[in-house]
Amino acid sequence: MRELSELNFKDEISSGVTLVDFWAPWCGPCRMIAPILEELDKEYAGKLKICKVNVDNDRLLAQSLRIVSIPTLILYKDGEEQKRIVGAVAKEKITREISPFLA
Repeated sequence: MRELSELNFKDEISSGVTLVDFWAPWCGPCRMIAPILEELDKEYAGKLKICKVNVDNDRLLAQSLRIVSIPTLILYKDGEEQKRIVGAVAKEKITREISPFLA
């Protein structure tokens, strides 16, 4: 999984399907879903790109995208936001939410 910043964010989400995890190192729920995202990254390799944004390092980016709670997952397709998932949720819920965009 790639770490994104304000410098490369737009380029990374501009094509294909990208799931971006907005997180922070001190966030317990963020640490809970990290292994789930690692699994999904392997399972959907070639279909879905999963990236992370540390909101402590990129506060302006998080604010511009109205990230108010973490973890927040945002699914982009060709640069356009398609779906938001807020909070630590089960792998099944994430899979259910992203599957329609991977067809």
